[in-house]
Amino acid sequence: MSFSNIMVLRPNYTPSIPELRALVFCGDLGSVSRAAEALNLTQSAVSRSVRSLEERLGVQLFHRVRKRLHLSDAGRAMVHESREILAALDRSARMTMAFGEGGDVLRLAVLPTLASTWLIPRLPEFLASHPDVSIDLTSALHPVDFDESPFDAALQRAVMARKGAEVGHLLDETLIIVAAPRLVDGMAELSAEQLAGYPLIQLATRPELWNDWFSRLGTPPPDRLRGPRVQHFDMVISAAAAGLGVALLPDIFVQSALATGSLRQIHSQRLEGPTPYALIRPAGRQPSTTMQSFTNWLHNTAAKD
Repeated sequence: MSFSNIMVLRPNYTPSIPELRALVFCGDLGSVSRAAEALNLTQSAVSRSVRSLEERLGVQLFHRVRKRLHLSDAGRAMVHESREILAALDRSARMTMAFGEGGDVLRLAVLPTLASTWLIPRLPEFLASHPDVSIDLTSALHPVDFDESPFDAALQRAVMARKGAEVGHLLDETLIIVAAPRLVDGMAELSAEQLAGYPLIQLATRPELWNDWFSRLGTPPPDRLRGPRVQHFDMVISAAAAGLGVALLPDIFVQSALATGSLRQIHSQRLEGPTPYALIRPAGRQPSTTMQSFTNWLHNTAAKD
């Protein structure tokens, strides 16, 4: 199918980019004249865009009251969607521009806590030796489909790799018990029975962790876990530092907090996670020189931990 044939398939009600921009600016500014000024267009051009869009969609997007524009319910919904579409187009354009002469770009999908507590603090070392490389990090809590995304690689738990992906071991997961010193009144170590009396911060995506820890210790878990329930390890760290409860966290994520004293390990029993953290790459795709350099640096850095 040719490009021209694809274009013919575009429904006639689909808005153009100028129409979306006119809609958003009129909705935000409440005036055709002010929208025209902001867009550096004539008032008639902006009016035509809005009127054409209303006619093709068959709905009224604005109520006109004394030369002011007030969004209708339909207009309000469409402005919200249009703003997201324009923002996505802007991101796509910026991403594409990065392929220019300004150096290589590594696009990485990373578990958020692995990025904030482990990868990002170490990245200056890599960038110091590769000053022409830009890093584009995106938080990714779900398996990455490399055929449907622009990512060069993902840093996630190995079990999250899709079938056929190349998986390179980086870091084993070892979880430890930590708490804010003030929560435990300065006690150096608590028994399992004492711990059960505290709020236990729970990770919604891995609800089995506390039961696994108590089982590993050979102690029955509490009949009912009490404590805040949060979505990812970043939140667990913040909740623990705030004194909201005792946390079970990968040791690689709390190195900084332990060093500063905002958290303290309060039990010696450790829990080995079921799967390591890994560098996941698309199968069959030849890595660029930059990607290979990053891979080598990453494995060498992980080996030090």
